[in-house]
Amino acid sequence: MGTINSGVTARPGFTYINQLLFYSRDHARDDDGNALPVTGDNDVLMDLNTLAWTSNWSLPGGTTFSASATIPVARNSLTSDLAGDISGGGGLADSYFLPLIFGWNRDRFAMRAMYGFLAPTGHFQPGGNDNVGSGYWTHTLSSGQTWYLTDDRRFVLSAFEVYEFHTTQEGTGTRPGQTINLDFSVMGTFANSPGLSFQAGIVGYVQRQTTAKSGPGVTAEAAADRYAVNAGGLAVNASFPQRKASLGLRLFKEFSNRSTYQGYAVQLSGSIGVGSR
Repeated sequence: MGTINSGVTARPGFTYINQLLFYSRDHARDDDGNALPVTGDNDVLMDLNTLAWTSNWSLPGGTTFSASATIPVARNSLTSDLAGDISGGGGLADSYFLPLIFGWNRDRFAMRAMYGFLAPTGHFQPGGNDNVGSGYWTHTLSSGQTWYLTDDRRFVLSAFEVYEFHTTQEGTGTRPGQTINLDFSVMGTFANSPGLSFQAGIVGYVQRQTTAKSGPGVTAEAAADRYAVNAGGLAVNASFPQRKASLGLRLFKEFSNRSTYQGYAVQLSGSIGVGSR
């Protein structure tokens, strides 16, 4: 979700962002990247509602302070060729809060540094087949950078990194391995006026598990696995500066995954500024 303009801090005021995400993964890979003969389907439909706030305070070094809260609603389905329906829940999922966001906007470069946490607000019960949440807290450290490659800012390179520290899952004693994620994009602006700015380009993401999964029910073989996800795709983004609004579409295709499912993702997003100036 952080592929485009990830280093840019919004203008002072409130912004509402809605993101509709659909993930579909229809075959599994082992730890060596080989396709497994017995697979299933893993589909997730998620609607994220984010309220972001940017201060108008003057902090040292031209630093801008902001914060955000994301409340998601999700519907997921996981089936196996052998076991049939494994899970399928819907409702409030785990909520994501970023209480500390520090940003720096410059002529040719923009950057943000953030601390956040994922709260287990979604329904979770050990062994349940209608879970929506994860059942554990996650702390995150993240940063976004945007480079304007030309003086007129028509070509933009962005990167977003986040490291996840997972805690122990309630009721199971399982602690997922820590993970690192990288989102990136190269976008070009092909229409730029006071009423419309249109971007298009390539996007992608990379995810890696960095430490072992642990717990009383985790086998030595499972602890040795490290999942890996790779994806590339295309994106378009339209901004309407006079209306303080934007719309976006991103398509991702995963490849060369390991120890997880592999498929594709579609993201629709929209935002509108309220009280921005």
